[in-house]
Amino acid sequence: MSWRLLAGLLLLGQLAGCAVNPATGRTNFVMMSEQQELDIGRRYNQEILKQNPRYADEKLQAYVQQVGERVAKSSHRNRLAYQFTVVDSPDINAFALPGGYIYIHRGLLAYLNSEAELAAVLAHEVGHVTARHSVQQQSQSSAWNILGQALAIGTGVGAAGDLTNALGSAFVRGYGRDMELEADGLGAQYLARSGYDPQAMIEVVKLLKNQEVFSRDQAAKRGEAQPAGGYHGLFDTHPDNDRRLQQVLGPARALASGRQEVNREGFLKRLEGLPFGDSAETGVRRGQHFYHGELDFTLAFPEGWAIVNRPEALIGHSADQHALVAMSLEANPQRLAPAEWLQQRAGGQRLVAGIELQQSGLRGYSAIIPGNAAKRVAVVQQGQRAYLFVAAVRGRAALESEDERFLQVINSFRPLTAAERKLAEPPRIHLLQAKAGQSMAELAKQTKLPGDALDTLRLLNNFYPAGEPSPGGWLKVVR
Repeated sequence: MSWRLLAGLLLLGQLAGCAVNPATGRTNFVMMSEQQELDIGRRYNQEILKQNPRYADEKLQAYVQQVGERVAKSSHRNRLAYQFTVVDSPDINAFALPGGYIYIHRGLLAYLNSEAELAAVLAHEVGHVTARHSVQQQSQSSAWNILGQALAIGTGVGAAGDLTNALGSAFVRGYGRDMELEADGLGAQYLARSGYDPQAMIEVVKLLKNQEVFSRDQAAKRGEAQPAGGYHGLFDTHPDNDRRLQQVLGPARALASGRQEVNREGFLKRLEGLPFGDSAETGVRRGQHFYHGELDFTLAFPEGWAIVNRPEALIGHSADQHALVAMSLEANPQRLAPAEWLQQRAGGQRLVAGIELQQSGLRGYSAIIPGNAAKRVAVVQQGQRAYLFVAAVRGRAALESEDERFLQVINSFRPLTAAERKLAEPPRIHLLQAKAGQSMAELAKQTKLPGDALDTLRLLNNFYPAGEPSPGGWLKVVR
């Protein structure tokens, strides 16, 4: 063993440490103090909020914070200053950062059916925080990276560091079966201690398993591959009757005493008017078209393409992901001419085959960046805003194979008409009480839901795959 490798391994030993887990009482390998954990959470929280905009309903935000604090006060780390945030995204997800920063996506909120279920999701994420799961993952990742660097120094194999980097983990990813089960067990205890029914943890698992089955069936009908799982960990991979899940929930049931709150009606009323799918603030996808009321534009993508709406870019791609067009919003404070702005944005890259764009009173410019991976680029200007388009094909295919469709997308960009402004408003959740004899099929005919409206409506109301409402019961509909 060389002295450099030995030094690297000694460094690993110096940095490594053991700490008693505040939630489980077990000794865990960690390389981070609690203060470092809090600092990391604070720093990453700023980055997360840039990528995941906060939903602009402060009453709903305050309500989620209130429910989250209630379960957090019953946790093993109840002195942390927990922050619970509703993310303006239709995704069905929730996640936690170190130090008590917890996020729930608006899309998951829409499918929950009681305050106890909301508390179950938040308690599960609190369980990850109290057990310091992300800290353990980060410590293990850091240890592997340090070891990889030591191996690279000692052996001269630089790839060793790259290989061990693959063991690193993202905070928003799942934690593995054991950690997810541990978070469920802890979360169920916090539910019971705070007066909620711990059975809500099982109800959330059922709900998310139904989501998984629905997504798989819908993909099969479209002839597509099975979609990736949604909410991380146990919630999207294990059935509600899983023996180990029942075992970890046992202690929580023993803790439950007296009134176990569910609060279905009060929770559902909080969802009145909640956007279903996209929101007006982020723009609305309808079929192959995209509408944004605040920014006053629409554009269209080819038939069969998927549209991905992210805060940093709007992306359209072919079904086989062979071709893609990404559009991002940029600034043009100097009001440069389109060709000059695009050349400045391209930096030192050469632009060829430039063409002027004139569409619906807007000026623009498009060109090609030549090379082995040639790209179509364009800008369309709207006041001080500049919309940058970058289009490319994957693999060895020539840009020309898709360039006509790329130009069609770019040329479809224009301001909204008066009639289209209504299309920039999303469908929203509304509540009604079921009448005697009223069926889900009847309600589905009155909804604005795209695709399989009946099964989607059943999913929303926890009736999937074949349930029907009871007279007088509260229902979520979309219109």
